[in-house]
Amino acid sequence: MREEINRHNYNYYVLNSPEISDFNFDRLLRRLEKLEKEFPQYLDPLSPTQRVGSDLTKGFEHVVHARPMMSLSNTYSINEVDEWFHRVSKALESEDFSIVGEMKFDGTSISLTYHDGRLVRAVTRGDGTQGDDVTANVKTIRSVPLQLLPGDWPQDFEIRGEILMPWEVFEKLNAERAYNEEPLFANPRNAASGTLKTQDPREVAKRHLDARFYYLLSDNLPFDSHYENMLAAQHWGFKVSKAMTTMKSLKEVDDYIAYWDEHRKELPVATDGLVFKVNSLRQQLNLGYTAKSPRWAVAFKFNPERACTPLRFVSFETGRMGIVTPVANLEPVQLSGTIVKRASLHNNDIMQELDIHQGDWLYVEKAGEIIPQITGVEKSRRQPDAEKVVFVDKCPECGTPLERIYGDAAWVCPNKYGCRPQITGRIEHFCARRMMNIDGIGEETAELLYNCGLVERIGQLYDLTEERLASLDRIGEKTARRIIKGIEDSKKVPFERVLYALSIPNVGETTAKRLANGVKSMAHLKEMGLEELSALQDIGPVIARNIHDFLREPVNADNIERLEAAGVQMQLSADKLAPKGDLLDGKTIVISGTFARHSRDEYKEIIERQGGKNAGSISKKTSFVLAGENMGPAKREKCEKLGIPMISEEDFLSMIGEA
Repeated sequence: MREEINRHNYNYYVLNSPEISDFNFDRLLRRLEKLEKEFPQYLDPLSPTQRVGSDLTKGFEHVVHARPMMSLSNTYSINEVDEWFHRVSKALESEDFSIVGEMKFDGTSISLTYHDGRLVRAVTRGDGTQGDDVTANVKTIRSVPLQLLPGDWPQDFEIRGEILMPWEVFEKLNAERAYNEEPLFANPRNAASGTLKTQDPREVAKRHLDARFYYLLSDNLPFDSHYENMLAAQHWGFKVSKAMTTMKSLKEVDDYIAYWDEHRKELPVATDGLVFKVNSLRQQLNLGYTAKSPRWAVAFKFNPERACTPLRFVSFETGRMGIVTPVANLEPVQLSGTIVKRASLHNNDIMQELDIHQGDWLYVEKAGEIIPQITGVEKSRRQPDAEKVVFVDKCPECGTPLERIYGDAAWVCPNKYGCRPQITGRIEHFCARRMMNIDGIGEETAELLYNCGLVERIGQLYDLTEERLASLDRIGEKTARRIIKGIEDSKKVPFERVLYALSIPNVGETTAKRLANGVKSMAHLKEMGLEELSALQDIGPVIARNIHDFLREPVNADNIERLEAAGVQMQLSADKLAPKGDLLDGKTIVISGTFARHSRDEYKEIIERQGGKNAGSISKKTSFVLAGENMGPAKREKCEKLGIPMISEEDFLSMIGEA
């Protein structure tokens, strides 16, 4: 009976092609409920009768993703997609390839894990490394199969998709909330995300969420083709977009964009763009990844909606790095399903270029349908006596005269260590998840700790006590315990994240990792001069000067001493400090072609780990070429001309002991 009901669920919610009436379906479900009560020994938590949810969920466990959920690089024009297509073609060295086009659904990302055809766990994207376990809530979504239909599915696999709230459900939900005088959801994405985080699965079941799936991962996938894998997943019971298709030429890709830019408005769920992926998994492996996204996929964002609305006033706000940003405060206007009240004007140059006057009507649109921005002024509606908006010359927070950054458009408050938003911004940044991950300290708590005089610099966080925190307004005993635990746990955060957390100008996440690998410890970093710093990979003279000056500022030096005394990690971990292999010591190696066992990026890491040096072109200094399939004829000819050995993937792996 469960198998029969699962099949009817699939026909109704996935294929949209029911075989029986709602009355007969309900009768089957009631019969199954009766059987399960009569024979409780055969109760199954994944039975179709269990989708209504229970009220037992009290919190969400954090789960580390088996494979990181990376974001895609975004494009906003057909030309940028075309450039990506050409980059893929060049990287694959003219090997034939096909592209899969898909809808980019505007919901909340989810990762589902299955074992022996049964749903084991559902986890949100979170920060890409770990997310929240929302299995109990996802089980209530009828387009998510709890038990797969018969098929050749792998014993263990992960499938990723998007949890959505259909427009029809969204509109009904907001109508109910308006009737009950409750705050309205801004858009279906927020409604879906908020619903998924609801603590009562019974309430989630009432919201009628939907799902679409677009990515299958396993060590034992049935096909080397992404497209065929997703069609297989559809046969197993997953809801896959009917818009998914394969394309061979650039013209097909451009036509696909043109078609869906118009017809996406007919879809029952929200979308904000398209996704293009290289179809072959082998080719995906060889194309590899950048620090943030796969090279084998790209997202195309539809042109944003535009509206014209009156300016109420321009405010000026000081950020963590002291940059003063003008912000247009607008009469509320709806764009892409959200109410827009504010939009950044970025800097004085852009504000002057727009020529904004008091009371102007401004054109506002959403960059990538997420961030509102001002794109123009309707000057025909300007009042004759309207005064021009003038950029401030003093910090709106502390009154310090602003300074212009040389070669930049930004005006900055130089009072770094006495300006409230700069101080609290650094505290908030330090505590954020991707930095020190101190749970419980966000923007409001950072402001509270500063206003109470408890934390005026990040080093003082490690002097906090549970008793002192619990005595503050808006912080109870439970929150105080969570903050102190987060502070204690932060002492285990690796050195590269500590460097990122310090708010050194121009030292972002990637630069912090490279800096940590280059200097090994804070002690060494503090001793280095400008010339030494500039010689580090990807640092250069400007960032070197920022690091040098930052470390010699008394406030920062005191912070670092406090962090060291508290036990924060101030050097690379033992495994990263362990000596590298020397099997390729002194060898300069060029990689060419495509590979089966590792991606090109992985081979580059292996070469460096074994003491070798990667080179981009063949020369007399090249020790050998790691030659994969489809190595270009020009490179092969040059090897033969210079007498450079060409080593196969198998021989190379034997050379380093990985055969």
